[in-house]
Amino acid sequence: MALSDIRQPSDLANLSYEQLAELSGEIREFIVESVAKNSGHLGSNLGAVELTLALHRVFESPRDAILWDTGHQAYVHKIVTGRRGGFNNLRQAGGISGYPSREESVHDFIENSHASTVLSYAYGLAVARDSGQTPDRQHIIAVIGDGSLTGGMAYEALNNLGHSQRRVIIVLNDNGRSYAPTISNLTSRLDLATAPSAIGQTIDLTHPQDRITKKLSRALTKIRLNPVYVRRQRKLEKFLYQLPIVGPQAGRGLDAFKAGIREFLQPTAFFEALGVRYVGPIDGHNQQELEQAFNAAIKVDEGPLVIHVITQKGRGYAPAEDDDEKNLHDAPVFDPVTGPPKSLPTGYTQAFADAIIKIAEHDRRIVAITAAMPGPTGLLPFQSHFPDRFIDVGIAEQHAVTAAAGMAMGGLRPVVALYSTFLNRAWDQVVYDVALHRLPVVFCLDRAGITGDDGPSHNGIFDMALLSKVPGMRLLAPSSAQDLAKMLEDAIALADTGPVAIRYPKGLARVVGEHEVGSGLQARKLRNSSVPNVCILAIGKMVGAADQAAEILASRGIEVTLWDVRCCVPADEMMIADASKHCVVVTIEDGIRDGGVGMMLADLVTNAEGSVHPRIEVLGLPTKFTLQAKPDAILTRLGLDANSLAETIAKLAIVKPK
Repeated sequence: MALSDIRQPSDLANLSYEQLAELSGEIREFIVESVAKNSGHLGSNLGAVELTLALHRVFESPRDAILWDTGHQAYVHKIVTGRRGGFNNLRQAGGISGYPSREESVHDFIENSHASTVLSYAYGLAVARDSGQTPDRQHIIAVIGDGSLTGGMAYEALNNLGHSQRRVIIVLNDNGRSYAPTISNLTSRLDLATAPSAIGQTIDLTHPQDRITKKLSRALTKIRLNPVYVRRQRKLEKFLYQLPIVGPQAGRGLDAFKAGIREFLQPTAFFEALGVRYVGPIDGHNQQELEQAFNAAIKVDEGPLVIHVITQKGRGYAPAEDDDEKNLHDAPVFDPVTGPPKSLPTGYTQAFADAIIKIAEHDRRIVAITAAMPGPTGLLPFQSHFPDRFIDVGIAEQHAVTAAAGMAMGGLRPVVALYSTFLNRAWDQVVYDVALHRLPVVFCLDRAGITGDDGPSHNGIFDMALLSKVPGMRLLAPSSAQDLAKMLEDAIALADTGPVAIRYPKGLARVVGEHEVGSGLQARKLRNSSVPNVCILAIGKMVGAADQAAEILASRGIEVTLWDVRCCVPADEMMIADASKHCVVVTIEDGIRDGGVGMMLADLVTNAEGSVHPRIEVLGLPTKFTLQAKPDAILTRLGLDANSLAETIAKLAIVKPK
């Protein structure tokens, strides 16, 4: 069976297991080639091939809702549902998304790139189904993996599912990792390379107890997926509890016996305590065993059910299997024969990585916290230098921020390193757990501004508008690698009086000399016009574009004053006073314009003592979700590249003041 013959899920129905094995190999080759050409998520998709084929052979999508968490493991799902041709432009402008997309296909229900939310979606869909709104929908399948079960929201949903007994099939795709190794006791540390084929467990079969464990685990999994067993168990429990006098004791005795068996065989018996039936573990690369489990699950018509599936991230591609850091979780464009080069921090991320180690060497209070992203945030070197002062909490940003608050209360100086877009998940904690208590927590927000390829969910465009409204927060935006290092050093001292946030973009950083770096909460003037015509207030990454625009304007005979804002909140009073004396003021930021820092600066300039009430133009990003494309292409389209800025400012500069 050729991959080219698979255009819809029904095309899988009549394939033999031998043909499915061949198809799985073709799919893996196709994914490697597609990611090598366009970049994207690799390891998680290589590990989900057999699982995805089994789901689409057993269930009927889109009548049955198959939901993915996180969505970056859904490439195979996209291939099977007719989008193979779209992989020529994976994650490119006008191409298919790297995540499920409701705009792309009826088979995609959610764009789920921020993790740990799928069980809540599933609960909600189950409520709608049970109320009669979607009578044709029989099954709701929530695939949760790649560390998503480390997020607190997933446990909230599990609690509701177990309590309500809504019928949802939960597939725990356990590959032992998120980006880095998963921080959780609910996931496996099993090695599929040495596991028996029918059970995804590493077992020493020379040991008598392990031989017994293997047989009992397999037997219990089959029994617990048998609907006849389930009905008889419920009848037995009801009978025992209704026995005169000894009923309650007999019932509790049965519960204790069952708990003992579960505790002996299934460390994840945690699910049962929440009212969620658990079966597994199952080898996630054994097509037949997966389908048997899913078909049996369909017949269990009572309450939520977790099917624990063990998969290998990066399966079938040696460079991914051998990547100790992340199993090629994601990859740039690369040669598929040799694999991508080792991932290393660059630009602002590298500047942060170097700076935090240097500071921590002299300040033992420094601890670094991240949420499942030690590599991308540049903290792997810190972890190597200071393993006891590095904390990865898993995909749990809310917990990360409030835990940092507790550490700060205890005398430490926590540095919380997150992607800008993921800080949105911990907004309440930033405001009420950190800022309200005026705690010395430093937030370092990587991937701020337009990130591009990963689409609207990963653009870090809200941080400045949000953080600038937090009482007591100091918000810094470096315009160079050297400035970031200085800001981090200053932030540790500034944190004595409350929290500090530093936000910086993905990609290359400007490099400047040692005398071209600001300090503290002060802005820095880069250009000074001989006449007070135009004053530009540029923030972070936009300083580079503004400086280039100033060069273009100078070649046209238009002088401008240019400030590197550096400290967005509180704004430098000297900068505001200077800007207020110009005829035109232009603010430039790579965050949302509405309610952003530019509007705040505009108010300050207008109301400054002695202000000439200049015409003010606030430039920033629109309040909408920006479709995927290269970051520079997006900024150009929005008029925030050097040439566009020069044109905008030139038109303003020739306007005579009233």
